[in-house]
Amino acid sequence: MKRMLSSLAALIVLGGLVFINTVNLLEAYGGGPPYYGRTTNMDKWASPLPWLMGIDATGLIIIIALLWLGWHRIVKRS
Repeated sequence: MKRMLSSLAALIVLGGLVFINTVNLLEAYGGGPPYYGRTTNMDKWASPLPWLMGIDATGLIIIIALLWLGWHRIVKRS
């Protein structure tokens, strides 16, 4: 049961990471012709990749910790 809960929590965190990355990358590099809102402040535009990599690294550490704790508890009890 603990293994399933930790796997489910890791899957939820992974889904959140995918959602955050998709929304931010589509907003920054989205398709379609430029429109007024995209072109007026191009001098202030910054790539979202550096802080997305930080969020992804943190999320992956959390996922690894969840999976390790879930599996480690099962193996330790056996």
